[in-house]
Parts: sequence; C-alpha cells; structure tokens
Amino acid sequence: MRPKGKNKEKQKKLSIIPLGGIGEIGKNMFVVHYQQEIIILDAGLMFPEEEMLGVDIVIPDISYVLEHKDKVKAIILSHGHEDHIGALPFILPRLNVPVYGTKLTLGLLRYKLEEKGILGEVDLHEIGAGQELQIGSFQVNFFVTNHSIPNSVGMIVKTPVGNIVYTSDFKFDHTPVSGEIMDFYQLAEIGREGGLVALSDSTNAGRPGYTHSEKEVGQTLNEIFHTAEGRGIIVTFASNIDRIQQIVHAAANSGRKLAIDGWSMVNNVEIARELGFLSIPPKTLIDIEDIKKVPGHQTALLTTGTQGEPMSALTRLANGNHRKFEIRPGDTVVMAASPIPGNEKLVSRTIDNLYRRGAKVIHEVQSGVHVSGHGSREDLKMMLNLLRPQYLIPVHGEYRHLVHHGKIAEEVGMDKENIFIVENGNVIEFTPSQARVLPSIQSGYVFVDGLGVGDVGNVVLRDRQVLSKDGIFIVVVTIDTEAMKVVSGPDIVSRGFVYVKESEELLEEAKEQVISALEGLMRKNISDWSTIKNNLRDSVNKLLWEKTGRKPMILPIIMEV
Repeated sequence: MRPKGKNKEKQKKLSIIPLGGIGEIGKNMFVVHYQQEIIILDAGLMFPEEEMLGVDIVIPDISYVLEHKDKVKAIILSHGHEDHIGALPFILPRLNVPVYGTKLTLGLLRYKLEEKGILGEVDLHEIGAGQELQIGSFQVNFFVTNHSIPNSVGMIVKTPVGNIVYTSDFKFDHTPVSGEIMDFYQLAEIGREGGLVALSDSTNAGRPGYTHSEKEVGQTLNEIFHTAEGRGIIVTFASNIDRIQQIVHAAANSGRKLAIDGWSMVNNVEIARELGFLSIPPKTLIDIEDIKKVPGHQTALLTTGTQGEPMSALTRLANGNHRKFEIRPGDTVVMAASPIPGNEKLVSRTIDNLYRRGAKVIHEVQSGVHVSGHGSREDLKMMLNLLRPQYLIPVHGEYRHLVHHGKIAEEVGMDKENIFIVENGNVIEFTPSQARVLPSIQSGYVFVDGLGVGDVGNVVLRDRQVLSKDGIFIVVVTIDTEAMKVVSGPDIVSRGFVYVKESEELLEEAKEQVISALEGLMRKNISDWSTIKNNLRDSVNKLLWEKTGRKPMILPIIMEV
C-alpha cells in the first residue's frame, strides 16, 4: 500500500494547454486545467496568411474546451487587443461562461459583442490591477503591465500545484503615456514566493537592448506636426490608444484641427473617450467633411491602414478612391506602426502609391514614429530575474522568437530542461515534483469567412488556390442513358485558364478528347456517373497539361435525358 502523501501528490496535476499564440503572432489562448476545473487566459484572433484566400479572420480550435465545457469556470482577459479578445464573439455563443477583464478591455469587447447581437447573453465582470479573484481552486491576482494599450494587466494564477505567471504582452516603460508603471515590487514578491512557471511574451526576443518608451514617439510627432508645411495624415493601429493620445496632443500643441477616419478608429476613439482613457482638448476635433474648409498646414487626419489592407482608409487614399479625402502634393503621411510579418508587400505597395500622389511618407522605425509595445532582450531578462520561475513557456511569438527567448532564459541561469519550446495543442503537465510534455490534443485554425465559422477548411482553401493559380475548365455534356450516346455537347466554359476566342484549337482538341473518352466508356457499358466524371477529368487534365503545362480545376457536368 502506497503512503497517503504520495497518493495525494499524484492527484495534484496541473495542465497548461496553448490553443494559440505559440509559433505565431496572434490568436492567443491558453487553457489552465486542474482536476475538474478549467480557466482560459485570453481568446484572440489572427489575421489570415497570404495563402488563406478569402478568409476574413482565424480563431483557435476550441474542440478540447467544448469537450470539457462543464469544467470551464471563466475566461480572463489581459488587454483589449484583437489578438487577445477578438475570438470571443465567435466562442461565447458556444461557451457560456463568465468573462473577466479591465474596464477598457470590456469596453472594447462590449462593442464587438453588441455587433454580433449577443451582448445581453454574456456575463461580464470588471477587474483591475491589485485585485484578487477566487475562481474554484484558482486564485488570480492582477498586476499592471506596460503595453501599447492602457489598462493592460498580467496575471498570477495561484494553484494547488504552484503559481503560474502570465505576463501577456509587456515591456518596461518608465515613462508610460497612461501614467501606470509596471509594479516592480509585486513582481519581485512573486519571485520571492517562488513561481512554478511563467508564460512570457517572446515577440521581440531577437531584438537587443530595451524597448524604447512610447513617450519618445510623442516628441517626434510634435516635431513633425510643427514642421510639416501641408496637411498631416497619421496612420496607426486603432487599438493603440496611447499612440492616439499622443497624436491628439501633437495636433493640439501645433494648432492643427484633427479629423478621424476609419470605422475601427472612430469606434475605438469613442469608446476610449467615454471610459476616460483618452483626453481630447475642446475644439481639436473636426468632421472629415470640414477639413477642406481649414488651411492645410492647420489640419491633420488620423486614420487606419498600417498593414496596407486593401479596403482600409489609407489604401483607398493611396489609390485615389477615398470618398471624402484625397492625397495632395505636399501632404505628409506618417506610418506610426511597423508591418506585421507577411504584410510587407502590401505596405510597400501602399507607400509607393502615396509617393506617386506627391506625398512625403515617414515610415521607417528609425524615424522615431513607432516603438514596439513588446519587450526586447533586456526587458525579458529583467522579467525573468524578477519572477525567478522554476519553468518557462515562451509564448506570443513565431518559433524563432520562442527559441531566442529560451536562450535568454539560459543566459540568466535557467536550466535548459526547464524551458519548454512547445507547439499549439501540446499539453504541459506539472506536478509538485516534475513537469513534462504530454501528447497533443486537437488544435489549429478555424477560419471565419463571411458569416461562416469553421465551414471553410483545407479542402476549400486548396480549391481556391488552384482556381487562383490556373483557373477552372468546365465540361458540359448531355447523355441519353438508354441509348448510351452523347446527344448534346460537349460544351466548354473556361475562366481564368485561357481566353476562349484565342484558344479555339485547344478547345476543339479538348472536345474531341471528351467524346473519345465517353465513347470508350460507353462501349464498356460503364454507366456509373462517378466513374465517368473521373475518367473525363483525368483525360482532359492530361491533354491540358501536355498542351499548356497548367492544371486548372476541371469540372465535368453530365446531364442525362
């Protein structure tokens, strides 16, 4: 018979399961599972990669959570960025649990839930830094973090196995715009108590030094607003409330009237202003319709489109199809953000088009118009030295960022075997005496396309990629099933493959190939439609490949009379 103490220790198993935010920038979501209780830290979205044609957004696969939905006690949010709260409008209709977040975070979330028509069905609870929250076996404490949006918090999750620290996105900013400084004392106290594991931001783990203060951007913006001879057009993320506050101050200090454009920008400014996180001096704002009535050197426009999104306000300005505003020679465009990896081409194209319209474009990081909201190498070292966790799980970063973060942890003295570079879906299990990585659970991408959530999968994306690359080739034929002969057609429709009028010879060959294949099948008395279609597809595909070196999607349509 085993000693009772050992049995008790064996029962104490804590699992952390990342469903997003590992090996990628976006869709952060982390499951904390202890016995019969689960809490979820953040639930964000990710913007689609280039090959995800037609997809609007990507959210985490929550199959594991739904399998254990009776155990889920709460979703707790760190801050109001899309990559941390954006999946909730799609998750909450399937997972009715309380949601906890700070005042601004919930303000931004309420708007999203209202858009989806589910605000009244969601149980929202406001929390703040310094507060303690008891949820079943979990005690959650919150601490101030510095990031590019106010009201951000990190979390200390106290469990029977040990303390988890989730830093979320952070940097050490000694002169933050919001006035809230990271609580060094509380972080040091966590380290003194002894932390089990830290889930820490890895985005800038490859950058040397410390990340600069957001206040430095404000100084640069002031100089630009004072020296620009024409109108100023400032582009930034709609969720970067601290940056927006500095743009407002720069406009007011230079005597410029500020107009705001872009659906998300207008909404976020209104929400932040109502909740007291954004201060706008009287008579600073004007409607975009009135900007033409004010001399150019006295105006500025704040808008969206930092990533060159095709439908964004800045892209429409660059292309000359904005309904209310147009770029003029002498305008100064300030790109107060850096491209997300994968968006560089879109951003470059937008900048080129702005130059073509005669604008002066300030867009380089070295120009001082942007600093990151994520800590660099020295910030990460400081966090690890303050927390002194037994284990580290680098999160929020592409795989190379996670590896860089692991090396940093080794530099400050952590054992390599205590650093877990994992993948989404990995189960990291902790007991009072050890930690290990267990087999993965189901995880991955769920695509949101229009009103559909999850109805577009890899097969649909593969079809879209084929269509975008080589087009479609449709063969229509009518068959008399009794006489087993072709009575009409074949007719051919080509889209995105060849232009019919210029490829008549090829199309005639394709028709002959179809007739030949059908006659061969009929001689063998093959009447199974699936077999006939597959044979036609293979026959036509072989011909088109030999003649053109291309493989369009071939769609046989057989009608019977």
